[in-house]
Amino acid sequence: MRRRFVGLLLTLLTLSSLGSAARAQPTALAAPVLKWQYGGCTPPYCETGWYASPAVADLDGDQQPEVIWGDYDLFALNGADGSEQWRAPNGARIWPGIVVADLDGNQTLEIAVGRGQNQLTLYNSAGTELWTRNPFSGGEVRTLAAADLESDGTLELIVGRASSGSSEQVSVYEPDGSVRPGFPARHSGDPGYGAGMYNENVTVADLNNDGNKEIYAPTDTHYITALDGSGNQLAVNGMYAPRSVWSEVGVHVDQAADIRGYAECGLEHRPNFADAAPAIADVNGDGQLELIVPGDVYNCDIGDPDGDLYYLPWILNYDRTRWSGSGYDWTVIPAPSPNSGPLSEDYTVIERSAVNAVVADLDSDGEKEILYPSYDGQVHAYWLDKTEHGQWPFKVPGSGIRFASEPIVVDIDNDGQAEVIFASWPQKDLNLVGQLHVLSAQGQQLFAVDLPAPAEGASWNGGLGAPTIANIDSDPDMEIVVGTSHSGVVAYDLPGSASARVLWGTGRGSYARTGVAPEVPLLLLSVDRDVANIAYGGTASFTLDIGGSISGQATLSASASPDLQLNLSANSVSVPGQATLTVTDQHASSLAPGRWYPIDISISGQNIVQQRQLRVLVDGRSVYLPSLRR
Repeated sequence: MRRRFVGLLLTLLTLSSLGSAARAQPTALAAPVLKWQYGGCTPPYCETGWYASPAVADLDGDQQPEVIWGDYDLFALNGADGSEQWRAPNGARIWPGIVVADLDGNQTLEIAVGRGQNQLTLYNSAGTELWTRNPFSGGEVRTLAAADLESDGTLELIVGRASSGSSEQVSVYEPDGSVRPGFPARHSGDPGYGAGMYNENVTVADLNNDGNKEIYAPTDTHYITALDGSGNQLAVNGMYAPRSVWSEVGVHVDQAADIRGYAECGLEHRPNFADAAPAIADVNGDGQLELIVPGDVYNCDIGDPDGDLYYLPWILNYDRTRWSGSGYDWTVIPAPSPNSGPLSEDYTVIERSAVNAVVADLDSDGEKEILYPSYDGQVHAYWLDKTEHGQWPFKVPGSGIRFASEPIVVDIDNDGQAEVIFASWPQKDLNLVGQLHVLSAQGQQLFAVDLPAPAEGASWNGGLGAPTIANIDSDPDMEIVVGTSHSGVVAYDLPGSASARVLWGTGRGSYARTGVAPEVPLLLLSVDRDVANIAYGGTASFTLDIGGSISGQATLSASASPDLQLNLSANSVSVPGQATLTVTDQHASSLAPGRWYPIDISISGQNIVQQRQLRVLVDGRSVYLPSLRR
């Protein structure tokens, strides 16, 4: 065996520092800090909270935001300190996210809640009840969203039926409390199949670009009810003939069973959509919206829930075909990840997982990822290549069984890599509390902060509904608001979030709770390299590529030590566009060599600011270090 030394050309830089220099220099993130807790409680007691996601709005026009949430009563809290501003008593639990919107176009906000005892209630901004309706023959209103179905300037309220029944899964109300003509639907005698909607099982958008929105409602079957604004069922592609509407075409793992119309139970599996909250998004950036729905895959030879296997997502087009595009083929859905079976579906052990789809571009590559929590105690994130990247799926840590809420997605420091934020809850009767979790785009946990101890009379605490990010006080940073099971509303300061880019900021994407996130303008700055070595008096250049979804111009600026002369080829660039940064050293030649200098680059456009740090090494000396090779 021979050994020989081979010289490796390196700059005067250790390998570890080279690694750090070769990466962009992001703003350091900090853990959420408790701001206030037990909002809406009457110490030492708190009513039990459920899956509702809070809303934040300036209800009274005083330029100070209120936090709106409900357990069994609806209430508004002062954002700065959590003190109660008003309360609307009721006594029936509030399940879906709080809807806050100007329904009738009169420039004032209304608040809608769905709750137990088959109630849909509308309030004005002062908490006065405007009307209550009982949409169905019984059950609970767990599905609630607001949308302008025909773009006439007023919003309708869409509700779903959380009880058995083969028809009338969806109803729609006008702002004055009248039922929209054509509803409830599916109508009795209509073709197809449907049943109850036991989560926030609706999403609303215009998939065929005709100016009118459609309603997509998965039910407690393997069928999806799809309706236009008049309650008519949507047609499907001719490949499914003789079946003609969405609710006639069952969803299966294998597309061949979709086309055939049935599955070989025990050999071919299908999903149940009872707890599935769908979403709509343009997943690949081609301008066309798609429907994303997670389903509880089960063995139909055994039945649901005993035969439950795992959750997986489907992507569907307007005509009910499976989506493919941009080199991706979702006619075959992803394979399940390991350990994705249910940990528990017994609410006496742990409150059930609400499987809400979230669609957001985590890594700013122009394509969106699909996230959802599941009954396996994990949060999943699928890229369009049908794999989970990085450290996804993320297992919720802690003692006993733990489940995660619907996540929100926020690029806290606006560096192009979004963070994923969610609450968790523990198994019951073990005197445990859930946490507020912050994860990186690649599924690495950055922070986990314990939620408060449960109020008197409760043995556990957690956050079942999606957190909400908003600025609830007068400082520039944003806050995270969580509605909890046994400590009321809890608020956390989020340091360093003043320029945060919110991709999915609350339950179901917005306070309309439609499962559609507002489009977020994206500005991207990429550089051909982060590090350059220049001689005394020499120059180096960096190529700056500017992209994203904003329109118009972006402004560039650069700053560094006076020892470096900086020259930008352009201070204003069209998006997409390119610029060159030239760096010239101005040192005297007698100075010591080998010093690093940072260069700060800033780009702004449409109220988006992104920063990047480059570095140059002035007169770095080349040396040869031995490498041992066998």
